[in-house]
Formats: sequence, structure tokens, C-alpha cells
Amino acid sequence: MPSKILIIGACGQIGTELTTKLRKIHGKDNVIASDINTRKLDLVNAGPFEIIDAKNFNAIKDCCKNHNIDTIYLMAALLSATGEKYPMEAWDLNMNSLFHVLNLAKGGTIKKVYWPSSIAVFGPTTPRENTPQHTISEPTTVYGITKQVGERWCEYYHKKYGVDVRSIRYPGIISHKAMPGGGTTDYAVEIYHEAIKNGKYECFLSESTSLPMMFMDDAIKGTIDLMSAPAESLTIRSSYNLSAISFTPKQIFESIKTEMPDFEITYKPDFRQAIAESWPSSIDDSIARNDWNWQHRFDLDAMSKVMLSELRKKYQH
Repeated sequence: MPSKILIIGACGQIGTELTTKLRKIHGKDNVIASDINTRKLDLVNAGPFEIIDAKNFNAIKDCCKNHNIDTIYLMAALLSATGEKYPMEAWDLNMNSLFHVLNLAKGGTIKKVYWPSSIAVFGPTTPRENTPQHTISEPTTVYGITKQVGERWCEYYHKKYGVDVRSIRYPGIISHKAMPGGGTTDYAVEIYHEAIKNGKYECFLSESTSLPMMFMDDAIKGTIDLMSAPAESLTIRSSYNLSAISFTPKQIFESIKTEMPDFEITYKPDFRQAIAESWPSSIDDSIARNDWNWQHRFDLDAMSKVMLSELRKKYQH
């Protein structure tokens, strides 16, 4: 039986498209998708699927043994805005699921782990412009705290037990396939949907709030590139800075207007404004570019063209 991949949290924003891409590369029968529910019927029916609670160690372990799992992508998490509403649930899910997977790797059940971190590990004391790989990290959100602590555990398990764990600090991820998932950067997904559906958008961040962002295709490419890199080329086992583009709500509005001249925007900042202001506005990812030749492909205008074109098909506009 060939070794296989398990994706935990496969029905999430990134998990959905990562599962699809990995199945194209490795064959659908070699990528086991799992989630706590079956709401994504197209994904559930496209290949092997298991209902797994990421907090249930035995369920993960049994799945790994039953399917001869070699590699786990742990994509399950409560994101920033949702985590502020349910802090204990966020801590429980985000931390214990990571321990389960790291311990399976430590025990030899699996050989390789992917766990995503986030720019949420940074905070108001972090240099906001061109944020370095190694810098002050004092997160102010529950989500950011779980990611910061998770990074330390990943590096610890690598150094102490030799676990081959790899990670990326994702910026905001923009996709036309998955709906927003409760993150502070999700305005940059919502704005395209509202542009097509209603021709206007009320933004929950101020017009000048610059944040690092990335088109989903680049996020998936970066993830797979990192997991395909030779272990000896990797110098970071906490989590790699990764960057593509940074922009403000005003800039994304102007990019959309080039395609939709009548599009309108208003601004009504809410509690997510404070979260956004605690994060970097741009990221230095030179180590990822040096270690495993990371290169992004989409700038803002190229991303806008794809987003609007695909969402017009979705909403039949």
C-alpha cells in the first residue's frame, strides 16, 4: 500500500483548495480529506473522506494507521475574529490538534507535518514595515497567541525529537472558491462578492489599513513548494514569513473599479480594525525565497481580474 496524505480541516478556506490540488498531484485515492462535518459535498464526494474531530487524538491516529498516512496537513483552526468571540474553544482546537499531530510524528506513526501559522503571531510592538523573519512577537489576539505558541512547539519538536514539521506564516488569503472564514483580512474576499452581487461594499476596516495579502493560488503553491523542498535546505522550523502583495481597502477598491467603474465603497471600521492595526503592513520573506526559491505569481490587478471573472460565473452576472 502506498503512503498517503491526510488533510485535517479539509473543508476550510485553504483546506478545500489544497485538497483539490494535492489530489491532482498525488491521485485522489492517496489524499484523505477529513473534517468535523460534511458541508462541502463536492469535496466529500471527490475522493476518500473521513469525519474527524481535530481534537480527538485516537480518531487521527486510527485514520493514519487505517490509511497508511505518511504526511499530515493540519488545516483546522478557529481564526482571528472568531477566536476573539470564543477564546477557550480557539485555544483548545488550535493547540491540542497540533500536539496530537506532533506526537504522532514523534512516535513514528507519520513522517512529515504541515501546520500553518499566520501574520497574527505579530503584534503592535513588531516593526510593521517589511517585518523581518526574526523579530518581536507579542500578539494581541487569541488566534495569534495560539500560532505563536504553536511555532515554538514546532521548533521544539524538530530540535528535540527530529520531527519534520514545516510551516508558513500566511498573510490574508483571497479566494473565489471558498467563502470568508471569520478572519480580519476577509474583507478582501467579501469585497469581490459584494461588488458582483450589489455593486457596493461597506468595509469593516478604514481605507488606509495596509495588510499583507496573497491570492489563494500562490498560497497553495507556496505550501506545496515548501513541503516538496529537501529537508536539508530548510533553516526555519518555527514558521516561514511568506509574502506576495500588500494593499489597503482603498487600493483594492480602485483595482475593482478599473473592471467595474460604478462600484462604490463606504467604510465602517469595527473591532477588527484594532486587530488589523496590530499586524504588519508588509512582510520580509527573503529567507523563504533563498531557502526554497519561493516566488509569487499574482499582483493586485491580476488577482482582481481572476476574482471578478470567476465570481461573475458563480453569480451568473
